[in-house]
Amino acid sequence: MKKTLVAAGVIVALGVVWTGAAWYTGKQLEGRLADMVKQANVELKNSAPEAGVELAYQNYQRGIFKSHLQLVVKPTSAENVWLKPGQSVVLNETVDHGPFPFAKLKTFNLVPAMASVKTTVVNNDVSKPLFDMAKGETPVEINSRIGYGGDTQSSISLNPLNYDNEGEKVAFSGGEFVLSADKDGNEVSLSGEAQSGLIDAVNEYGQRVQLTFNNLKSEGSSKRASFNERIGSQKASLDKLAIAIESKEIAVLEGMNLTAKTDVASDNKTVNSQIDYTLDSLKIQNQNMGSGKLTLKVGQIDGQAWHQFSQQYSEKTKALMAQPEVMKNPELYQQGATEAFFSSLPLLLKGEPVITIAPLSWKNSKGESAFNMSLFLKDPATATGEAQTLSQEVDRSIKSIDSKLTIPVDMATELMTQVAKLEGYQEADAAKLANQQVKGMAAMGQMFRITTLDNNVIATSLQYANGQVTLNGQKMTLEEFVGMFGMPDLGIPTPAPVPQTAPPAAVPQQ
Repeated sequence: MKKTLVAAGVIVALGVVWTGAAWYTGKQLEGRLADMVKQANVELKNSAPEAGVELAYQNYQRGIFKSHLQLVVKPTSAENVWLKPGQSVVLNETVDHGPFPFAKLKTFNLVPAMASVKTTVVNNDVSKPLFDMAKGETPVEINSRIGYGGDTQSSISLNPLNYDNEGEKVAFSGGEFVLSADKDGNEVSLSGEAQSGLIDAVNEYGQRVQLTFNNLKSEGSSKRASFNERIGSQKASLDKLAIAIESKEIAVLEGMNLTAKTDVASDNKTVNSQIDYTLDSLKIQNQNMGSGKLTLKVGQIDGQAWHQFSQQYSEKTKALMAQPEVMKNPELYQQGATEAFFSSLPLLLKGEPVITIAPLSWKNSKGESAFNMSLFLKDPATATGEAQTLSQEVDRSIKSIDSKLTIPVDMATELMTQVAKLEGYQEADAAKLANQQVKGMAAMGQMFRITTLDNNVIATSLQYANGQVTLNGQKMTLEEFVGMFGMPDLGIPTPAPVPQTAPPAAVPQQ
């Protein structure tokens, strides 16, 4: 009996402690809600200003062990593309208080936490189409753990979707993703996968187009650098992407892999980035076109200049979004955004970056073609005086170029044979035509001194520095190189001719 009473006393004591801790952590969470929403809006403004939305919360009800509230995503202007005035996306939030949230105890997670949050979408006029595709279920469910230090980890479940109406079909297997972030949102990671998806619709020409994908995976992390921009790494892979028109398979891409990395150099001021992309197979109308890969490096990007570029580009896109006539026309917006990007681009030249492609290649059963290039850039803002020649104008932005292209004749012939077969030629005729085309291309390149032919490989190499071009070993000025292609006057002023004094008139002989 005594042992039983002691055990009961311990259980009661634990219950009191748990209840008090749960009440405290619930109250602590309530006090932080406004700051958390404010921080989320800052992050939205910095990373996705074009979204034109903001976050708010409403209907907060706090209990001892559990609280409820709603998060509301609403437009910041009447010109929002996704949400009309008065529309919003509403999320139901069910919060289990720590230190041992009931929701986590169900999964035998005994790590103390401030709260566990279950997020579901409210069915309203905006989200109803997604609910219809999810057969009345919430399209997204998020289960998050909030630590006492403010860090969060969220399991995101995208539920299966199935839509079939008036000849349009959408099918999605669903997906599972995990999102983690620190207290201030400076360090963020996301990983997950989706098994399959299908879109079946009619295009503008009345043709039925079907797009399917299989086994999409993604993994990445990022952190905010001292210059307030994100750096990190990202991996993404897709086993298969297929496109069909009128039930006829047009293109199949298999084994797509993308790896991207951005980090700060040892000087803590400049940024280096690298993108690696591989494609294991491309088939067009069942013809094997080969495989490809690309490695692109961009080094010495000035961090502060990158931040200035991001801010300027963001401001220009915001100005576009404030124009109703632009937002109603996607082509106008795309044109304006492109102009905004290129007009802001010179800011990125401040650190005199280096761009390297090594390689861009395409491979088939007969060989591999490759293009390699190194481009060293200058900051045009440091140039003095006006450019008087084409060379002077180019040298304001470019230090040097070193590039090389190699194309094996057999590889090119095989590729052109596949292209000819796509155009309807039979195997023998396609091979004959491809052989003629590649030989003609090689002969023309040699005639114009653009390419060379050695060991059955078509090649060209180009170097440039200080107004001098070296093409396949032959040196010439930039003006001479441009003249090889008969290019028109580029509008670069040339020095005015120096006036010459007329010679004295001959004195008649006496």
